[in-house]
Amino acid sequence: MSGRSQNSRSLKLSRRTWLRGAGVACALPYLEAMGAALPAAKSAPKRLCYVYFPNGASLPPESNPAHSEWSWFPMGEGTDYQFTKVLQPLEGLRSNLSVLGGLSHPNSRQLLGHLAGDTWLTAGDLRGSAYNNQISADQVAARHLGRGTRYPSLVLSTDGGIGYKSRVATLSFGDGGRPIPAENRQREIFERYFSGGAGATTNERRQSLARKKKIVDLVMEDTASLQRQLGQHDRSRMDEYLTSLSSVEEQIQRNEQWLDVPLPEVDSGKIDFDCNPAVDPTAYLRTMFDLMVIAIQTDMTRVLTYMMAREDGMGFGENFPKLALNIKKGHHAISHDQADGHWSEWGSYDRWLAEQFAYFLTRLESLSDDHGSLLDNTLVLYGSACSTTHNAVNYPLVLAGGSAMGVRHGRYIKQHEETPMANLLVSMLNTVGVPTEQFGDSTGPFTTPGEPLFTVPG
Repeated sequence: MSGRSQNSRSLKLSRRTWLRGAGVACALPYLEAMGAALPAAKSAPKRLCYVYFPNGASLPPESNPAHSEWSWFPMGEGTDYQFTKVLQPLEGLRSNLSVLGGLSHPNSRQLLGHLAGDTWLTAGDLRGSAYNNQISADQVAARHLGRGTRYPSLVLSTDGGIGYKSRVATLSFGDGGRPIPAENRQREIFERYFSGGAGATTNERRQSLARKKKIVDLVMEDTASLQRQLGQHDRSRMDEYLTSLSSVEEQIQRNEQWLDVPLPEVDSGKIDFDCNPAVDPTAYLRTMFDLMVIAIQTDMTRVLTYMMAREDGMGFGENFPKLALNIKKGHHAISHDQADGHWSEWGSYDRWLAEQFAYFLTRLESLSDDHGSLLDNTLVLYGSACSTTHNAVNYPLVLAGGSAMGVRHGRYIKQHEETPMANLLVSMLNTVGVPTEQFGDSTGPFTTPGEPLFTVPG
Protein backbone atom coordinates (compact mmCIF):
# COMPACT_ATOMS: atom_id res chain seq x y z
CA MET A 1 0.00 0.00 0.00
CA SER A 2 1.43 3.41 -0.96
CA GLY A 3 1.04 6.58 1.05
CA ARG A 4 0.23 4.68 4.30
CA SER A 5 1.72 5.61 7.66
CA GLN A 6 0.79 4.72 11.21
CA ASN A 7 1.78 6.06 14.60
CA SER A 8 1.14 4.49 17.98
CA ARG A 9 -2.18 6.30 18.44
CA SER A 10 -4.05 6.05 15.15
CA LEU A 11 -3.79 5.16 11.51
CA LYS A 12 -3.54 8.11 9.13
CA LEU A 13 -3.88 7.57 5.40
CA SER A 14 -2.97 9.84 2.54
CA ARG A 15 -5.85 10.62 0.17
CA ARG A 16 -3.61 9.22 -2.56
CA THR A 17 -3.35 5.78 -0.99
CA TRP A 18 -3.72 2.79 -3.35
CA LEU A 19 -4.21 -0.88 -2.57
CA ARG A 20 -1.63 -2.89 -4.48
CA GLY A 21 -1.43 -6.42 -5.86
CA ALA A 22 0.26 -8.33 -8.66
CA GLY A 23 0.57 -5.80 -11.46
CA VAL A 24 -2.34 -3.63 -10.28
CA ALA A 25 -3.25 -0.89 -7.85
CA CYS A 26 -6.73 -0.03 -6.65
CA ALA A 27 -8.05 3.40 -5.65
CA LEU A 28 -9.76 3.85 -2.30
CA PRO A 29 -12.92 5.71 -1.34
CA TYR A 30 -12.72 8.48 1.22
CA LEU A 31 -12.18 7.04 4.71
CA GLU A 32 -12.22 8.60 8.16
CA ALA A 33 -8.55 7.61 8.48
CA MET A 34 -7.82 10.15 5.73
CA GLY A 35 -9.42 13.02 7.63
CA ALA A 36 -6.23 14.47 9.07
CA ALA A 37 -4.52 14.25 5.68
CA LEU A 38 -7.32 16.00 3.80
CA PRO A 39 -8.44 19.29 5.39
CA ALA A 40 -10.81 19.95 2.47
CA ALA A 41 -12.90 16.97 3.57
CA LYS A 42 -14.31 19.11 6.41
CA SER A 43 -16.76 20.49 3.86
CA ALA A 44 -18.84 18.27 1.64
CA PRO A 45 -17.60 17.78 -1.93
CA LYS A 46 -19.93 19.32 -4.50
CA ARG A 47 -20.38 17.46 -7.77
CA LEU A 48 -21.96 17.98 -11.19
CA CYS A 49 -23.15 15.32 -13.59
CA TYR A 50 -24.82 15.65 -17.00
CA VAL A 51 -26.59 12.76 -18.80
CA TYR A 52 -27.92 13.14 -22.36
CA PHE A 53 -30.27 11.20 -24.64
CA PRO A 54 -30.80 12.07 -28.34
CA ASN A 55 -33.72 12.61 -30.75
CA GLY A 56 -36.08 14.39 -28.39
CA ALA A 57 -38.91 12.69 -26.54
CA SER A 58 -42.39 11.27 -26.94
CA LEU A 59 -44.83 14.20 -26.80
CA PRO A 60 -48.24 13.29 -28.27
CA PRO A 61 -50.45 16.36 -28.85
CA GLU A 62 -53.09 16.99 -26.19
CA SER A 63 -55.77 16.05 -28.72
CA ASN A 64 -54.31 12.54 -29.05
CA PRO A 65 -55.59 9.85 -26.63
CA ALA A 66 -51.97 8.80 -26.08
CA HIS A 67 -51.13 12.18 -24.51
CA SER A 68 -52.00 11.29 -20.91
CA GLU A 69 -50.27 7.91 -21.18
CA TRP A 70 -47.15 8.39 -23.28
CA SER A 71 -46.20 12.06 -22.94
CA TRP A 72 -42.64 12.49 -21.60
CA PHE A 73 -43.74 15.49 -19.54
CA PRO A 74 -46.03 14.81 -16.56
CA MET A 75 -49.68 15.71 -16.28
CA GLY A 76 -50.47 18.69 -14.06
CA GLU A 77 -47.96 21.15 -12.68
CA GLY A 78 -46.21 22.20 -9.48
CA THR A 79 -46.21 19.67 -6.63
CA ASP A 80 -49.46 18.03 -7.80
CA TYR A 81 -48.11 16.65 -11.06
CA GLN A 82 -48.50 13.02 -12.06
CA PHE A 83 -45.94 11.03 -14.02
CA THR A 84 -47.16 9.29 -17.15
CA LYS A 85 -45.85 5.83 -17.98
CA VAL A 86 -42.72 7.40 -19.46
CA LEU A 87 -41.11 8.85 -16.33
CA GLN A 88 -42.95 6.59 -13.89
CA PRO A 89 -39.65 4.75 -13.09
CA LEU A 90 -38.61 7.97 -11.30
CA GLU A 91 -41.61 7.98 -8.94
CA GLY A 92 -39.63 6.63 -5.99
CA LEU A 93 -37.14 9.49 -6.40
CA ARG A 94 -39.78 12.21 -6.63
CA SER A 95 -38.54 14.11 -3.56
CA ASN A 96 -35.05 14.22 -5.06
CA LEU A 97 -35.86 15.61 -8.50
CA SER A 98 -37.63 18.30 -10.48
CA VAL A 99 -39.03 18.02 -14.01
CA LEU A 100 -38.34 21.17 -16.05
CA GLY A 101 -40.21 22.24 -19.17
CA GLY A 102 -40.02 25.17 -21.58
CA LEU A 103 -36.26 25.72 -21.60
CA SER A 104 -34.10 25.90 -24.72
CA HIS A 105 -31.10 27.73 -26.18
CA PRO A 106 -32.28 30.83 -28.11
CA ASN A 107 -29.53 30.49 -30.73
CA SER A 108 -30.56 26.89 -31.39
CA ARG A 109 -34.34 27.25 -31.65
CA GLN A 110 -34.33 27.51 -35.42
CA LEU A 111 -31.70 24.82 -35.92
CA LEU A 112 -32.37 21.28 -37.01
CA GLY A 113 -32.89 19.51 -33.70
CA HIS A 114 -29.99 17.11 -34.16
CA LEU A 115 -27.54 19.97 -34.63
CA ALA A 116 -28.78 21.53 -31.39
CA GLY A 117 -27.32 18.52 -29.60
CA ASP A 118 -23.88 20.04 -30.12
CA THR A 119 -24.95 23.00 -27.96
CA TRP A 120 -26.73 21.26 -25.07
CA LEU A 121 -24.01 22.15 -22.55
CA THR A 122 -22.45 25.05 -24.46
CA ALA A 123 -25.31 27.36 -25.58
CA GLY A 124 -23.10 28.02 -28.61
CA ASP A 125 -24.26 29.76 -31.77
CA LEU A 126 -24.25 27.36 -34.71
CA ARG A 127 -26.49 29.41 -37.01
CA GLY A 128 -25.29 30.11 -40.52
CA SER A 129 -22.12 28.71 -42.04
CA ALA A 130 -19.95 29.44 -39.00
CA TYR A 131 -19.65 26.90 -36.20
CA ASN A 132 -19.26 29.13 -33.16
CA ASN A 133 -19.44 26.66 -30.36
CA GLN A 134 -17.93 27.46 -26.98
CA ILE A 135 -16.69 25.84 -23.80
CA SER A 136 -19.26 23.59 -22.13
CA ALA A 137 -20.58 24.14 -18.61
CA ASP A 138 -18.99 20.95 -17.31
CA GLN A 139 -15.54 22.15 -18.35
CA VAL A 140 -16.11 25.51 -16.67
CA ALA A 141 -16.88 23.52 -13.52
CA ALA A 142 -13.92 21.19 -14.04
CA ARG A 143 -11.46 24.08 -13.91
CA HIS A 144 -12.72 24.98 -10.46
CA LEU A 145 -13.79 21.68 -8.90
CA GLY A 146 -10.94 19.68 -10.45
CA ARG A 147 -8.30 21.33 -8.26
CA GLY A 148 -8.92 18.87 -5.45
CA THR A 149 -9.38 15.64 -7.41
CA ARG A 150 -7.19 13.28 -9.42
CA TYR A 151 -9.03 14.09 -12.66
CA PRO A 152 -10.76 17.38 -13.55
CA SER A 153 -13.62 15.58 -15.30
CA LEU A 154 -14.78 12.25 -16.66
CA VAL A 155 -16.12 12.48 -20.23
CA LEU A 156 -18.06 9.41 -21.38
CA SER A 157 -20.31 8.39 -24.25
CA THR A 158 -21.63 5.13 -25.65
CA ASP A 159 -19.88 5.64 -29.00
CA GLY A 160 -16.70 7.33 -27.83
CA GLY A 161 -14.52 9.89 -29.56
CA ILE A 162 -15.89 13.21 -30.78
CA GLY A 163 -18.03 12.33 -33.81
CA TYR A 164 -18.18 15.34 -36.12
CA LYS A 165 -19.72 18.81 -36.26
CA SER A 166 -23.53 18.64 -36.06
CA ARG A 167 -23.44 14.99 -34.93
CA VAL A 168 -21.03 14.92 -31.99
CA ALA A 169 -20.29 11.90 -29.81
CA THR A 170 -19.35 13.94 -26.73
CA LEU A 171 -21.07 16.48 -24.49
CA SER A 172 -17.87 18.23 -23.45
CA PHE A 173 -16.09 21.09 -25.22
CA GLY A 174 -12.98 23.04 -24.26
CA ASP A 175 -11.86 26.55 -25.14
CA GLY A 176 -13.05 27.73 -28.52
CA GLY A 177 -15.67 25.01 -28.63
CA ARG A 178 -13.16 22.25 -29.34
CA PRO A 179 -14.77 18.86 -28.63
CA ILE A 180 -13.19 16.69 -25.95
CA PRO A 181 -13.05 13.00 -26.93
CA ALA A 182 -15.34 10.83 -24.84
CA GLU A 183 -14.31 7.43 -23.49
CA ASN A 184 -16.51 4.39 -24.04
CA ARG A 185 -14.42 1.23 -23.65
CA GLN A 186 -15.45 0.03 -20.24
CA ARG A 187 -12.43 -2.17 -19.58
CA GLU A 188 -10.07 0.68 -20.45
CA ILE A 189 -12.05 3.12 -18.29
CA PHE A 190 -11.96 0.67 -15.39
CA GLU A 191 -8.24 -0.02 -15.70
CA ARG A 192 -7.29 3.61 -16.21
CA TYR A 193 -9.24 5.23 -13.41
CA PHE A 194 -9.47 2.51 -10.79
CA SER A 195 -6.06 0.92 -11.07
CA GLY A 196 -2.70 2.61 -10.72
CA GLY A 197 -1.44 2.03 -14.23
CA ALA A 198 -2.92 5.22 -15.71
CA GLY A 199 -4.25 3.20 -18.61
CA ALA A 200 -1.17 1.04 -19.17
CA THR A 201 -1.71 -2.70 -18.91
CA THR A 202 1.32 -4.50 -17.50
CA ASN A 203 2.29 -8.03 -18.52
CA GLU A 204 1.23 -9.20 -15.06
CA ARG A 205 -2.16 -7.58 -15.48
CA ARG A 206 -2.63 -9.10 -18.94
CA GLN A 207 -1.98 -12.50 -17.46
CA SER A 208 -4.43 -11.89 -14.63
CA LEU A 209 -7.09 -10.78 -17.11
CA ALA A 210 -6.56 -13.98 -19.08
CA ARG A 211 -7.14 -15.92 -15.86
CA LYS A 212 -10.32 -13.87 -15.18
CA LYS A 213 -8.74 -12.41 -12.06
CA LYS A 214 -10.43 -9.24 -10.86
CA ILE A 215 -8.61 -6.29 -9.33
CA VAL A 216 -10.33 -6.93 -6.01
CA ASP A 217 -8.90 -10.47 -5.98
CA LEU A 218 -5.39 -9.25 -6.73
CA VAL A 219 -5.29 -6.68 -3.92
CA MET A 220 -6.81 -9.05 -1.35
CA GLU A 221 -3.66 -9.34 0.77
CA ASP A 222 -3.16 -5.58 0.95
CA THR A 223 -6.87 -5.15 1.67
CA ALA A 224 -6.77 -7.57 4.60
CA SER A 225 -3.72 -5.78 6.03
CA LEU A 226 -5.44 -2.41 5.83
CA GLN A 227 -8.77 -3.68 7.17
CA ARG A 228 -7.08 -4.85 10.39
CA GLN A 229 -5.99 -1.27 11.07
CA LEU A 230 -9.24 0.54 10.28
CA GLY A 231 -12.08 1.49 12.56
CA GLN A 232 -15.46 -0.21 12.25
CA HIS A 233 -17.03 2.55 10.15
CA ASP A 234 -14.13 2.56 7.67
CA ARG A 235 -14.16 -1.23 7.44
CA SER A 236 -17.85 -1.14 6.56
CA ARG A 237 -17.26 1.54 3.94
CA MET A 238 -14.36 -0.44 2.46
CA ASP A 239 -16.49 -3.60 2.25
CA GLU A 240 -19.27 -1.68 0.50
CA TYR A 241 -16.84 -0.11 -1.98
CA LEU A 242 -14.98 -3.33 -2.80
CA THR A 243 -18.28 -5.16 -3.31
CA SER A 244 -19.33 -2.47 -5.80
CA LEU A 245 -15.98 -2.60 -7.55
CA SER A 246 -16.12 -6.37 -7.86
CA SER A 247 -19.68 -6.29 -9.18
CA VAL A 248 -18.79 -3.74 -11.86
CA GLU A 249 -15.80 -5.75 -13.06
CA GLU A 250 -17.90 -8.92 -13.17
CA GLN A 251 -20.36 -7.14 -15.46
CA ILE A 252 -17.53 -5.82 -17.61
CA GLN A 253 -16.29 -9.39 -18.00
CA ARG A 254 -19.78 -10.47 -19.09
CA ASN A 255 -19.99 -7.56 -21.52
CA GLU A 256 -16.62 -8.47 -22.99
CA GLN A 257 -17.89 -11.92 -23.95
CA TRP A 258 -19.90 -10.20 -26.70
CA LEU A 259 -17.11 -8.10 -28.17
CA ASP A 260 -16.60 -10.41 -31.14
CA VAL A 261 -20.29 -11.21 -31.67
CA PRO A 262 -21.79 -9.10 -34.49
CA LEU A 263 -24.95 -7.15 -33.68
CA PRO A 264 -28.04 -8.30 -35.61
CA GLU A 265 -29.62 -5.99 -38.20
CA VAL A 266 -26.92 -3.34 -37.88
CA ASP A 267 -25.97 -0.88 -40.60
CA SER A 268 -22.20 -1.29 -40.42
CA GLY A 269 -21.70 1.93 -42.35
CA LYS A 270 -22.73 3.90 -39.28
CA ILE A 271 -20.73 2.00 -36.68
CA ASP A 272 -17.13 2.08 -35.56
CA PHE A 273 -16.63 -1.55 -34.66
CA ASP A 274 -13.46 -0.70 -32.78
CA CYS A 275 -15.56 0.37 -29.78
CA ASN A 276 -18.22 -2.39 -29.80
CA PRO A 277 -20.52 -1.99 -26.78
CA ALA A 278 -22.24 -5.01 -25.30
CA VAL A 279 -25.05 -6.71 -27.16
CA ASP A 280 -27.19 -6.14 -24.06
CA PRO A 281 -27.69 -2.35 -23.92
CA THR A 282 -29.21 -2.46 -20.44
CA ALA A 283 -26.08 -4.13 -19.07
CA TYR A 284 -23.85 -1.75 -21.00
CA LEU A 285 -25.56 1.45 -19.81
CA ARG A 286 -25.81 0.28 -16.22
CA THR A 287 -22.15 -0.68 -16.17
CA MET A 288 -21.30 2.81 -17.41
CA PHE A 289 -23.45 4.31 -14.67
CA ASP A 290 -21.76 2.02 -12.13
CA LEU A 291 -18.37 3.30 -13.27
CA MET A 292 -19.63 6.85 -12.75
CA VAL A 293 -20.85 5.98 -9.26
CA ILE A 294 -17.46 4.54 -8.34
CA ALA A 295 -15.73 7.66 -9.70
CA ILE A 296 -17.91 9.75 -7.38
CA GLN A 297 -17.50 7.33 -4.49
CA THR A 298 -13.69 7.53 -4.72
CA ASP A 299 -13.74 11.29 -5.36
CA MET A 300 -11.73 10.67 -8.52
CA THR A 301 -13.57 13.58 -10.09
CA ARG A 302 -16.46 15.87 -9.28
CA VAL A 303 -17.55 16.58 -12.86
CA LEU A 304 -18.99 13.90 -15.16
CA THR A 305 -20.76 13.80 -18.52
CA TYR A 306 -22.34 10.83 -20.25
CA MET A 307 -23.91 10.82 -23.72
CA MET A 308 -26.12 7.72 -23.78
CA ALA A 309 -26.40 7.77 -27.59
CA ARG A 310 -25.82 10.02 -30.61
CA GLU A 311 -28.29 12.08 -32.60
CA ASP A 312 -29.87 11.17 -35.93
CA GLY A 313 -29.64 7.39 -35.73
CA MET A 314 -25.86 7.38 -35.64
CA GLY A 315 -23.95 4.84 -33.63
CA PHE A 316 -25.01 2.04 -31.35
CA GLY A 317 -27.96 3.78 -29.73
CA GLU A 318 -30.06 3.50 -32.88
CA ASN A 319 -30.36 -0.22 -32.27
CA PHE A 320 -31.10 -0.07 -28.55
CA PRO A 321 -34.93 -0.21 -29.00
CA LYS A 322 -34.53 -3.43 -30.99
CA LEU A 323 -32.08 -5.02 -28.58
CA ALA A 324 -33.70 -3.90 -25.32
CA LEU A 325 -37.42 -3.97 -26.17
CA ASN A 326 -37.68 -5.98 -29.38
CA ILE A 327 -39.12 -2.96 -31.20
CA LYS A 328 -38.69 -3.42 -34.93
CA LYS A 329 -37.46 0.12 -35.61
CA GLY A 330 -34.46 2.10 -34.44
CA HIS A 331 -34.63 5.12 -32.14
CA HIS A 332 -34.39 7.78 -34.86
CA ALA A 333 -36.83 5.84 -37.06
CA ILE A 334 -39.32 5.70 -34.18
CA SER A 335 -39.07 9.46 -33.71
CA HIS A 336 -40.14 10.02 -37.34
CA ASP A 337 -42.80 7.32 -37.56
CA GLN A 338 -46.45 8.31 -37.94
CA ALA A 339 -48.02 4.85 -37.95
CA ASP A 340 -50.52 3.56 -35.40
CA GLY A 341 -48.75 2.63 -32.19
CA HIS A 342 -46.04 5.20 -32.85
CA TRP A 343 -46.45 6.98 -29.50
CA SER A 344 -46.49 3.80 -27.45
CA GLU A 345 -43.26 2.63 -29.12
CA TRP A 346 -41.52 5.95 -28.60
CA GLY A 347 -42.88 6.31 -25.07
CA SER A 348 -41.84 2.75 -24.18
CA TYR A 349 -38.30 3.44 -25.30
CA ASP A 350 -38.19 6.75 -23.39
CA ARG A 351 -39.40 4.81 -20.35
CA TRP A 352 -36.53 2.33 -20.81
CA LEU A 353 -34.08 5.24 -20.88
CA ALA A 354 -35.70 6.62 -17.72
CA GLU A 355 -35.27 3.23 -16.05
CA GLN A 356 -31.53 3.39 -16.66
CA PHE A 357 -31.37 6.93 -15.29
CA ALA A 358 -33.41 5.88 -12.24
CA TYR A 359 -30.91 3.09 -11.67
CA PHE A 360 -28.08 5.64 -11.57
CA LEU A 361 -29.90 7.96 -9.16
CA THR A 362 -30.89 5.07 -6.90
CA ARG A 363 -27.27 3.93 -6.70
CA LEU A 364 -26.15 7.43 -5.73
CA GLU A 365 -28.94 7.68 -3.16
CA SER A 366 -28.04 4.31 -1.59
CA LEU A 367 -24.36 5.16 -1.02
CA SER A 368 -23.10 7.64 1.53
CA ASP A 369 -19.98 9.32 2.81
CA ASP A 370 -19.47 11.41 5.93
CA HIS A 371 -21.71 14.13 4.48
CA GLY A 372 -24.77 12.02 3.68
CA SER A 373 -25.90 10.24 0.54
CA LEU A 374 -23.84 10.81 -2.58
CA LEU A 375 -26.95 12.09 -4.35
CA ASP A 376 -27.45 14.85 -1.77
CA ASN A 377 -24.16 16.44 -2.82
CA THR A 378 -24.37 15.64 -6.54
CA LEU A 379 -26.38 17.75 -8.95
CA VAL A 380 -27.49 15.69 -11.97
CA LEU A 381 -29.08 17.03 -15.16
CA TYR A 382 -30.77 14.54 -17.52
CA GLY A 383 -32.28 15.48 -20.85
CA SER A 384 -32.19 16.15 -24.57
CA ALA A 385 -31.71 19.13 -26.92
CA CYS A 386 -35.09 18.99 -28.64
CA SER A 387 -38.67 18.23 -27.67
CA THR A 388 -39.89 16.18 -30.62
CA THR A 389 -37.79 15.32 -33.65
CA HIS A 390 -36.00 18.34 -35.16
CA ASN A 391 -37.80 20.75 -32.82
CA ALA A 392 -35.15 22.46 -30.66
CA VAL A 393 -37.49 24.01 -28.08
CA ASN A 394 -39.04 22.88 -24.80
CA TYR A 395 -36.17 20.57 -23.91
CA PRO A 396 -37.18 17.56 -21.80
CA LEU A 397 -35.12 17.99 -18.61
CA VAL A 398 -34.91 16.42 -15.16
CA LEU A 399 -32.75 17.96 -12.46
CA ALA A 400 -31.95 15.61 -9.58
CA GLY A 401 -29.92 15.61 -6.38
CA GLY A 402 -28.23 18.44 -4.55
CA SER A 403 -30.59 18.66 -1.56
CA ALA A 404 -27.62 19.21 0.77
CA MET A 405 -26.64 22.15 -1.46
CA GLY A 406 -29.99 23.85 -1.01
CA VAL A 407 -31.88 22.53 -4.06
CA ARG A 408 -35.60 22.17 -3.33
CA HIS A 409 -37.21 19.46 -5.41
CA GLY A 410 -40.61 17.82 -5.86
CA ARG A 411 -42.18 19.90 -8.65
CA TYR A 412 -42.86 19.98 -12.37
CA ILE A 413 -41.79 23.51 -13.30
CA LYS A 414 -42.94 24.96 -16.62
CA GLN A 415 -40.95 27.96 -17.82
CA HIS A 416 -41.89 30.50 -20.48
CA GLU A 417 -40.46 29.20 -23.75
CA GLU A 418 -38.25 32.26 -24.18
CA THR A 419 -36.28 31.31 -21.04
CA PRO A 420 -32.69 30.37 -21.93
CA MET A 421 -31.53 26.98 -20.71
CA ALA A 422 -28.23 28.73 -19.95
CA ASN A 423 -29.95 30.31 -16.93
CA LEU A 424 -30.25 26.80 -15.49
CA LEU A 425 -26.58 26.08 -16.24
CA VAL A 426 -25.60 29.31 -14.44
CA SER A 427 -27.54 28.39 -11.29
CA MET A 428 -26.15 24.85 -11.31
CA LEU A 429 -22.59 26.20 -11.46
CA ASN A 430 -23.20 28.61 -8.61
CA THR A 431 -24.83 25.90 -6.52
CA VAL A 432 -21.69 23.74 -6.64
CA GLY A 433 -19.47 26.67 -5.74
CA VAL A 434 -18.36 27.83 -9.20
CA PRO A 435 -19.05 31.59 -9.20
CA THR A 436 -20.78 32.39 -12.51
CA GLU A 437 -22.62 35.56 -13.48
CA GLN A 438 -23.18 34.66 -17.12
CA PHE A 439 -22.81 31.63 -19.34
CA GLY A 440 -23.58 31.61 -23.05
CA ASP A 441 -26.74 33.61 -23.71
CA SER A 442 -28.02 33.52 -20.13
CA THR A 443 -30.11 36.44 -18.91
CA GLY A 444 -29.60 35.74 -15.23
CA PRO A 445 -29.98 32.89 -12.75
CA PHE A 446 -32.78 30.33 -12.99
CA THR A 447 -35.91 31.65 -11.28
CA THR A 448 -39.28 30.09 -10.54
CA PRO A 449 -42.58 31.44 -9.26
CA GLY A 450 -43.09 30.75 -5.57
CA GLU A 451 -40.43 28.75 -3.76
CA PRO A 452 -37.06 28.91 -5.54
CA LEU A 453 -35.53 25.74 -6.91
CA PHE A 454 -32.03 26.94 -6.05
CA THR A 455 -31.45 28.64 -2.70
CA VAL A 456 -27.78 29.45 -3.33
CA PRO A 457 -27.47 33.08 -4.53
CA GLY A 458 -26.81 33.38 -8.28
